[in-house]
Amino acid sequence: MIENPTIYDYGPIPDTEGLAGVPARILTQHKERYEIVSSRGFAFARLKPGAYYAGEERFPTVGDYVMVKAVENGDSQILSTLPPRSLFVRRDPFLQREQAIAANFDAVFILQSMNQNFNLRRLERYLALAWQSGASPVIVLTKADLAEEPAAFLAQAERVAPGVAAYAVSARTGDGMDALAPYLQPGKTLVFLGSSGVGKSSLVNALAGEKIMETASIRETDGRGRHTTTRRQLIRLSSGVLIIDTPGMRELGMVETSEGLETTFADVEALLKKCRFSDCRHEREPGCAIRAAIASGELDAARWESYKKLQAQAQDWEDMLRRKREWSKGVAKSNKLLKKARKTDGT
Repeated sequence: MIENPTIYDYGPIPDTEGLAGVPARILTQHKERYEIVSSRGFAFARLKPGAYYAGEERFPTVGDYVMVKAVENGDSQILSTLPPRSLFVRRDPFLQREQAIAANFDAVFILQSMNQNFNLRRLERYLALAWQSGASPVIVLTKADLAEEPAAFLAQAERVAPGVAAYAVSARTGDGMDALAPYLQPGKTLVFLGSSGVGKSSLVNALAGEKIMETASIRETDGRGRHTTTRRQLIRLSSGVLIIDTPGMRELGMVETSEGLETTFADVEALLKKCRFSDCRHEREPGCAIRAAIASGELDAARWESYKKLQAQAQDWEDMLRRKREWSKGVAKSNKLLKKARKTDGT
């Protein structure tokens, strides 16, 4: 552990020339209060209401770089959020809005354990959102010591994620951990994503070489675990590696992910271009490359259904945003007409 760490120990600082305040990085969030690290060390901060609640600034998330103003004998004030080099966003399942999960990371570690948690369709969803974030995904299959044939799990993951690095590891025995070394560079930030019980906390502890995260056992009936991580947090290991750990997410709603889906389903996208008709519905039309690929075994029918489902969810999100924009424009227009009418009437 280093003594008195500052923002310079938490990754490369982006250009802040001409901006008010001093740079800081978000470490975690406690409702409306943020824990930050700046040149002054650790502190707490709150958002500047005028800038954020008026919609002028993007609400920061863990990993974001922000500009802050120190306040004597109180929490610092967050003035602005700097543009992120990568941003992982999901659809909030309750508020039906975009929810930023993590920012400014170099790789997305998608964790699945080799038990009942292993799910190819969920993996495809994570991959699409990971590619959309602007960083490269890495598949990490955990609990290799409990799997009879780890190679079989790896082969399945690699089939739905061609070109994506995939590793089978055991945090308990250390098997496969050495393969992660290229990603574990000082100053690099990794974000860990996965459901409850996949072993995110155990993996963090194994990488740290000490117990810095609480762990919990999983239920044997369904392979699910309890949430040992209760909030997103940016952790600095003694090696200088930075990890954004996240609570287990069973709901991972789709947002606008056109690029992410194209990359995740590059094989499906290539087949779509081979259909005889550009408006092919892939049902009974002659010359349908999709139906031919499914019939020949080139394309798994379940993967095709997954592609359609994720495309539909992403389109549904876009439609909702469009309706929201139209509603906002309508309200603005009505307010403008009302203001004009009042001015004309002299009221």
